[in-house]
Amino acid sequence: METNAAYQEKSKEELLKIIEQQAKQIMSLNELVNLYRLRQFAQKSEKISPDQISLFDEAELPKQAEAIEETEVAISVASYSRKTPGRKPLPKDLPREQRIYDLADHEKMCDCGHELKHIKDEKSEQLEIIPAKIYVIEHVRKKYACKHCEETIKTAAMPKQPIPGSIAAPGLLSHVIVSKFQDHLPLFRQEQMLRRIGVDIQRSTLSLWVIRAHQLLKPMLGMMKNIIHRYDIAYSDETTVQVLKDPNKGVQSKKYMWLFAGGEPGKFCYYYHYHHSRSHDVPLTFFHSYKGYIHCDGYPGYDALAAKSPDIILSGCMYHVRRKFVEITKLTKATDGVAHTVVNYIARLAHLETEIKDHSSESKYVIRQENAKTILNNMHDYLINEHHRTYPKSALGQAITYTINQWPKLLVYLQDGRLENNNNLSERAIKPFVIGRKGWLFADSVAGAQAAATLFSFVETCKHHDVEPFDWFRYVLKQIPLCQSDDEIAALLPFNIDRSLLGGRGN
Repeated sequence: METNAAYQEKSKEELLKIIEQQAKQIMSLNELVNLYRLRQFAQKSEKISPDQISLFDEAELPKQAEAIEETEVAISVASYSRKTPGRKPLPKDLPREQRIYDLADHEKMCDCGHELKHIKDEKSEQLEIIPAKIYVIEHVRKKYACKHCEETIKTAAMPKQPIPGSIAAPGLLSHVIVSKFQDHLPLFRQEQMLRRIGVDIQRSTLSLWVIRAHQLLKPMLGMMKNIIHRYDIAYSDETTVQVLKDPNKGVQSKKYMWLFAGGEPGKFCYYYHYHHSRSHDVPLTFFHSYKGYIHCDGYPGYDALAAKSPDIILSGCMYHVRRKFVEITKLTKATDGVAHTVVNYIARLAHLETEIKDHSSESKYVIRQENAKTILNNMHDYLINEHHRTYPKSALGQAITYTINQWPKLLVYLQDGRLENNNNLSERAIKPFVIGRKGWLFADSVAGAQAAATLFSFVETCKHHDVEPFDWFRYVLKQIPLCQSDDEIAALLPFNIDRSLLGGRGN
């Protein structure tokens, strides 16, 4: 701090500059406090429309009640029309139990004295459910002996099981895996649910089953990694996870679940990977020898990839940029300003991407060169102009600086029509892990975190290819102990498997 004497020696202009600088610092601190409160307590949605309706607004329920009742009626009529609003018809492959209601014999007579004739049936449907069907498979192995010499005894062989000596059949293993890694039910809740139907299986046993399943599926995970490497477009993202017993870091230290994705469209894969750090060594190791584009956010760790190999090109995420400016729009009640202008530029780019969503890669490339390039150039000129007029340490100044620094990566998607201007695909795949993490909170050991990574990889890859994860796990866990070659294992991958072998809906 300067003394009063030092202040007195300064000119009026110098004092004004000092006061202005200090005022900007105070404003910057206020912005940081407001941003912290926003991130901690405000809605996480990036929508900024004031017309959003609260999900729990009781005053709206009476208005919605009539629509809800109409929807209930629409589902029960016999003739389903896709033009009729309401729910979709019940799946035709669900088993059906027909209950027939007929008039009593005396009601089949008309008042005129003649007998009524049956002309048609009025049909409606209801959906019923029976709690989880659970039963015991009793394996009976026939044993034979020679009564003549009394030396030879033979016993019929039993098929190899996913976990030898375990009571867990493939269906039960699949149920445990899907319940945790797709439905986000922690193992302790599954333990309670099993106990309610009279089966006492300890949580530690369930954990062991999950790890054993991960070990069985590891060869397939390696194949998926190779598929990602063989294509020239990939995705990457990461999020934190707490692992209690990692020898590399303390309990409270942050560890990370990394996501890598890619592969040609028909064989697209999600590959989760646990590591105790966020070091650039992790993507460097995974993408060793990779050549092509990588969609990623602005985390500096990815820059080491491009620095090490000229064959790797990083494609930036415009929606990470948007997020920073949307936060600023929430700090003020104004409906215009620099942040709003930038958000509008990005909205125009997003609208263009929506319009060309179903176009070929070649067509996307041409349209982006003709339209998106102009929007981007105008946006860049605007940011450069505002950058010189904005206090660098303010929230707006930091957002502008980040965007300008990321600009070369943000333009990469113009080079190839197959690319996107965002990393949303990775973020959507990370989200299920984040939701699951809120349920089970942490992994106890490194082995548990690695198992989670493997099983999440297959759940999300199944979902991407419209394969029901439960049916896939149940079939694969039964078949993989019988496989004798890599080709047989590769045939079980979600995008290669013969779907007719999976049954369906747990049948």
